[in-house]
Amino acid sequence: MKKISIGVLLAVFVMQVAANSSSESYQQLRDDMLKKQSESKQPPKFSAQDRKVMQDVMQEVMKEYPSPGLKVGQKAPKFTLVNAFGETVNLQNELKKGPVVLVFYRGAWCPFCNLHLHVLKQNVENFKKYNASLIAVTPQKPDASARQIEKKEYTFEVLSDLNDTVMKQYKLYYELSPELVTLYKSKGLDVEQYNGKGRVALPVPGTFIIAEDGAIIGAHAEHDYKERMEPAAILEILKKHRAK
Repeated sequence: MKKISIGVLLAVFVMQVAANSSSESYQQLRDDMLKKQSESKQPPKFSAQDRKVMQDVMQEVMKEYPSPGLKVGQKAPKFTLVNAFGETVNLQNELKKGPVVLVFYRGAWCPFCNLHLHVLKQNVENFKKYNASLIAVTPQKPDASARQIEKKEYTFEVLSDLNDTVMKQYKLYYELSPELVTLYKSKGLDVEQYNGKGRVALPVPGTFIIAEDGAIIGAHAEHDYKERMEPAAILEILKKHRAK
């Protein structure tokens, strides 16, 4: 019998999520995915030693950014980035239309990112009720984003931070160690294949709700990449903002 890797099982799970209703939370879907992984009879993809390498990298990130991400009340840095189809998108222009929900994610290879983007996609129409638009930012190349958009049928902008400037501005930037890059490659994950040769920087996953005047009115960023801001929390912030 052909063996099925945990990576394949996770990919299948993420695809099955597409049939679920928008009432499900990110946490519910994440916990279900982790449960399926733990119940799998296949050996874990990462050994205890592998996980230590990953934890060591995050410890270094925590030292540099003990509290990652910009905070509520700060001004969102202006930026212009290219989208998956080579068009430029300017934050200031988007804010003229209404609030912006700005989400930083690691890449199409990350199952937790895919789950989060899925529940956000299911709430795009709910965001629009508050005149808010959803914009995702990733270090991966536009062609990787274009394939992801086509596969997942995203209806929102996915922008590529190709020189890592915006990740740094929003205080989310960190680099994978050479040891971790090698480890990932040994497991079939080549970050450079997504980001470009020599580019191994990632963002701490973060979400920012930005008001029309550029003020950050909601923020979430945690070192644990499995933690993400729920759509319900975003909607509550947008609701309070409109009531002012």
